[in-house]
Amino acid sequence: MRGYEGRVRLPQRKTRLSAGYDLEAAEEVTIPPGQVALVPTGLKAYMGEDEVLLLAVRSSLAVKRRLALANGIGVIDADYADNPDNEGHILVALVNLGTEPATIACGERVAQGIFVRYLTVAGDQPGGLRTGGIGSTGTA
Repeated sequence: MRGYEGRVRLPQRKTRLSAGYDLEAAEEVTIPPGQVALVPTGLKAYMGEDEVLLLAVRSSLAVKRRLALANGIGVIDADYADNPDNEGHILVALVNLGTEPATIACGERVAQGIFVRYLTVAGDQPGGLRTGGIGSTGTA
């Protein structure tokens, strides 16, 4: 991802039975109490048409630092990367539920990404194409 060369490590599963890949912050971000911030990862993901990448906040951030995903769960669709208006940079939207500012350090693990295959409903044939990034599904 442009601008993050040398600062971004590829996500890894930390144990043999881990489902999630740890995603790290590509730069330092401070989140004031009660506010939402987009934490860049410097990553994009390519998936098959029947796959989705789900993002979940790391439990240590939730329990120890009162940070949560602003949207509850992140859904990265297969057409998020490289559509006409978006290069596909994965951003993690965190909300600070605490009373003090929270600083995410560059390289700190902020979320887990879990690749999931899903089924489509018979006869379901959406024809729209995504253009744009966060919040762009169904806006064309």
